[in-house]
Amino acid sequence: MLIYESQNFKVISPAQPHIDREDGGHIKIVPKVRVSDRTKLSPDQACELILLTMLVGEAMMTGLNRRGIDVGRINYQENGNWGVFRSSGPYLHIHLYGRARSAKIQKYGDALHLPHRETGFYDGFRPLDEGDIREIKDEISRLLKTEKYRSIPEISRRPAGSRSGSDIQARNGATGGLYRDGDDEEVDDAE
Repeated sequence: MLIYESQNFKVISPAQPHIDREDGGHIKIVPKVRVSDRTKLSPDQACELILLTMLVGEAMMTGLNRRGIDVGRINYQENGNWGVFRSSGPYLHIHLYGRARSAKIQKYGDALHLPHRETGFYDGFRPLDEGDIREIKDEISRLLKTEKYRSIPEISRRPAGSRSGSDIQARNGATGGLYRDGDDEEVDDAE
């Protein structure tokens, strides 16, 4: 489910999360045009991505705590390990993992356990619900009006719902477009 988009990136709640919503939730940030890793970004795009992780991480922490999920920390991870076995290869994406103090499976303070999907480990993990996403979106809107984020043109001045990945595509000569997951989001949800 789409949470937010900036000029070159989309923020989604994966349908098949690595962390159950009660354990802190899972959000992904992906480029609108598939690239293999961060070295394929321009310096401006890399800054946009890092600033977006700050914005979304802060909104995730505040929003989920308001919803009764006691998130004490956000882990930011760029993995890509599962993609090495696909013909399309790995792709750039950042995971934001909420770490709830009361987590039952992915315990607070422990390293994340991230086995391959086919192990069944993630079966039954619930994604963020509509109320969680609405709260995170509201917090993003609030944060974009603050001095900290208002001065970020790549994020705060890009209209929500706009669709442009041309900057990355032009830089990398990408010929492919966006990609979809089971929720019809334009990302690969497997990782």
